[in-house]
Amino acid sequence: MKRPLARRLRSTWRGLGAEQKVACGAAGLLILSTFGAFSWVEAATVLVALAVLGLIERRAARKRFHLPFGDGTVIAAAGVWCGVLISIRVLDRPLGQNALALACAGLLVAAGIRERAKRPADDLPT
Repeated sequence: MKRPLARRLRSTWRGLGAEQKVACGAAGLLILSTFGAFSWVEAATVLVALAVLGLIERRAARKRFHLPFGDGTVIAAAGVWCGVLISIRVLDRPLGQNALALACAGLLVAAGIRERAKRPADDLPT
């Protein structure tokens, strides 16, 4: 019998490190910051945030897969890419929404750098 979703999410959340929790929160807030006028830029931002969430969920589930430069580098690159995408639309969105989105992209970059410093490229989290 499968465990309820809430219990699985709770156990997954407990297994994450601090950097991974920050990356999850930043990715979730990036998705929230795309509400409003929706274009290809917002779609790309949502796709990148969902990819980060999927990566962290797979690592928390102890799935083995290879990323060329490791999880931290990929998360940091996702943050940089989201920052570039948000900067493209900076004049089309409200200031507060842009500030939130850029702060979340910065958090992704910081979490990725910390994750990279903490673990080697192909190391699975303990």
